Formats: sequence, structure tokens, C-alpha cells
Amino acid sequence: MAPGTETPLLELEHVSVHFEGLRALDDVSFDVSLGEIVGLIGPNGAGKTTAFNVACGFVKPSQGHVHYPSAGKSNLRPNQLVGAGVARTLQGVGLFPHCSVLENVMAGGHLRPNGGFVASFLSLPNEVRSERGLRRDALAMLERLGIADMAARLPSAIPYGIAKKVSVARALMSGPTLLLLDEPASGLDEAELEDFARLIVELRSTMGVLLVEHDMEFVMPLVDRLVVLNFGHVIAHGTPADVRKDDAVIAAYLGVDE
Repeated sequence: MAPGTETPLLELEHVSVHFEGLRALDDVSFDVSLGEIVGLIGPNGAGKTTAFNVACGFVKPSQGHVHYPSAGKSNLRPNQLVGAGVARTLQGVGLFPHCSVLENVMAGGHLRPNGGFVASFLSLPNEVRSERGLRRDALAMLERLGIADMAARLPSAIPYGIAKKVSVARALMSGPTLLLLDEPASGLDEAELEDFARLIVELRSTMGVLLVEHDMEFVMPLVDRLVVLNFGHVIAHGTPADVRKDDAVIAAYLGVDE
């Protein structure tokens, strides 16, 4: 099925966000559907993080709405996302420091429906939500991401790049249909970036992905569509090939040496 032909999993509709007179987002609209990867890019201060936080329910729009049409929900709070089939990672890894890697990943499965994505993605039979089932599924998820040898370690004892993968593994344990990734490439070396890119492409077969990222070389080959923000406005929206040629994007972001 062609990307974007399904009912959207996420839809920002004319969203504006004001912080004490500062307009962080101004009339922003975009959507993400099953089977597609949408990249949200822009220079520093463009509003990417605010848009991500709006999608996650951390920031309430001053105007406009955030819809999750396939789940029949709108304007969810963060603790309601899992029930709507949404999982997220943050810029920081956000792992529980006194829990092992395995325990961190298990934590992501406590609110999942039985079986679902985890069972199909890992080719596992349906499991009841027992401690034993969660442990087995979490170990399998770590194995799938190539980091099972880190299962017993604490977050402080693993490299930052591995910790990023652990945060993604934890998010996937909830069985999402929509995955929101905030700068997942940061802290990863070249080999880890290649592995992560392959994983994201594989995930699109069972979910939609919204990817907020600074690393343009990482984003461009992965995404189906790009939404480009600058000073809180959408200045371009289209395929990577179209966005690369957009004069406003070149001026605002792609043509600026960092």
C-alpha cells in the first residue's frame, strides 16, 4: 500500500502554540499515516521540539487540534498515548537509572495489549501479560536490536548509543502503530546509524513513524515526506527530492553551514 493512503494515525490541524507572547508554532498542519516515515526538520529554534511535544501531549495547543483519527482520539495527555497505539522516545534516553537494561525494556510492555506487534515483530506466540512473558519478550526485543548482551547492565554502564537503542526497544514493547522519535541519531556512530536506519525502514511495515532529527544525511534516505519548519511556520512539505530544491528551505536550513 502506498504511504499516506490510510486514515492518518496522527494529524496536527492548524496548531499554534504561544509561550508568554512568543509564537513557537503558527498554524502548523501535517499528518502521519500507517506505512510511512515523515521527517520533521528545520534549523535550531524552528519549532520542531514544540511540535513533537504537542504530538506527545506535553504541550497543549493555544489554537488548533491534535487528532489520532485511527484511534478516534484527540488532544491526548502523555499517559493516554499507549492506549491510542502511540509510543515515543525523547532527546535524552530517559532510562530508569537503577533498573537494568532488561527491566527498562520490560517496563514498556506493562500497558500493551496481549500479543500484538511484539508477538508479530519477533515471530512470537501470544503471551499473557505475566512477568515471565514480559521478560521473554523484552529479551527477544533486545536480541532483535542486537543488544541482548547488555540486558543485565545498568544504564550508567552502557554507551550512550546503546542507551538510545534501549529507549527504542522500550517504546516498541508497548506495541505501537505510531512511533514518535525525537533525534534518534544523536550519539550513534556510523555503524549504529546504519543499523538504526534499517530498523526504522523495517518498522514502517507495521506502523507510521514521525522522525524529528538534525542529521540530514540520516533523514533524507529514510523518509517518504518532509515537513520543514522555520520560526514556527511550515515553509515546505513534500518528498525529500522536492524539499532539497525548495528555495525557502535552502535559505533557512539546507544552505546554512553548521
